[in-house]
Amino acid sequence: MVQRHSGLTTCDYNMTIKLEPETGVPLFDDDPAVDLSVRARAAKTTALELAEHGLELKPSKEDEDVAAKLAIAYADDPEKTSKKATNKRMANLTPASLVLTSNILTEFGASVVESAVSVRHLVTNKLILETENPDPRVRIRALELLGKISDVGLFAEKSEVTVTHQSTDDLKAKLRKKLEKLVNPADEVTLDGEVIDVDAELGVSKDA
Repeated sequence: MVQRHSGLTTCDYNMTIKLEPETGVPLFDDDPAVDLSVRARAAKTTALELAEHGLELKPSKEDEDVAAKLAIAYADDPEKTSKKATNKRMANLTPASLVLTSNILTEFGASVVESAVSVRHLVTNKLILETENPDPRVRIRALELLGKISDVGLFAEKSEVTVTHQSTDDLKAKLRKKLEKLVNPADEVTLDGEVIDVDAELGVSKDA
């Protein structure tokens, strides 16, 4: 039985648990970047293990209030709430409140995913209805958006890159040829079938 006295939780029974520590496991300082749901889930796992050895996990009204406040704060600002939920603060909570918090956050996460899937289905169904719209522009746009859905991928924009493999000697030869054209430009240029003398056009004597 668990009793509370002035904010302290005491137990009327003793538990003996045989532990076999693992060596070589690195220890880290408290990481504020750890999400509250992760901390709560880890605490729940520990609490359930202790429950198999007699720990009482029936939540009280106070446990329910604590879990509700944590869940509401997390829903409002997950990052801020997770930073405040340090190991030291979480250690002050009862096992029952931690288990309840983990359950609520797990259900909350599942609800978010379920809502996203529902919205996705709603949008898809609406687009399907618009494919029968009397306005051809609306029909074409609806079909285009349906085709861009990741599950369909009909109109997904793709870019292709063609890579031509050449030997080092070929690349050197092409580079040398281009450099020669820059250093020694041609004296005559053919433009629209007519041969133009570059030196004559520039007024440069070939004997110079």
